[in-house]
Amino acid sequence: MTEKTKNNVMDFPSEHHDNLRILEALLFAASEPLDAESIKARLPKKSNLEKLINLLKAHYDSRGVNLVKTANKWSFKTAPDLASMMQKEKVVQRKLSKAATETLAIIAYHQPVTRAEVEDIRGVHFSPGTLDVLLELEWVKPIGRKKTPGSPIIYGTTEKFLVYFGIENITDLPGLEELKSAGLLESRLPSNLDIKIPEEIDETQIDPLAEDDNLEDMIASNIDET
Repeated sequence: MTEKTKNNVMDFPSEHHDNLRILEALLFAASEPLDAESIKARLPKKSNLEKLINLLKAHYDSRGVNLVKTANKWSFKTAPDLASMMQKEKVVQRKLSKAATETLAIIAYHQPVTRAEVEDIRGVHFSPGTLDVLLELEWVKPIGRKKTPGSPIIYGTTEKFLVYFGIENITDLPGLEELKSAGLLESRLPSNLDIKIPEEIDETQIDPLAEDDNLEDMIASNIDET
């Protein structure tokens, strides 16, 4: 019997029984996705986490919930083909405005990016409320200050953004046509939006935020940055 044909955790090799049950229980009980270190801390020492994850993932591949990895963390999610049946059980997310949708797309694909750079790409100034919505959703956040005169705040997407859209890493973001077909972007976009697969953020180009930086004060002071 191969690993892919096993229908019960107890069908796996005996040396994995207890560890698989612990891993399964941890993931089901967790209120949020778990990273490898958090899982390892709760498993017996010398457990082969990669092996256990692969076994458990194969076990759930054909079931109503799947074991998936987003933002380098693991969790159980409804199988994609059953998602439409679960719509009534989901919390309804308020629809983003056109300005907020474009701003989110620009930050996602051009991060790290300043407010002034976002406005330059869109070709218009946006109200403080546009950025506030994305901050309240915790899909974007200040990630530091740009190493240029004035040290403007730079923004990037968050782990919650990756989890919500089911993306493991920002380099896995879909292309322009995929976004349009999914209805996430309108057909008329700023001419220089330049949707491209982003690269990993270069931390050497960012000054970290100071410990005494207050988020609300930073956003307020950033409204008039150019």
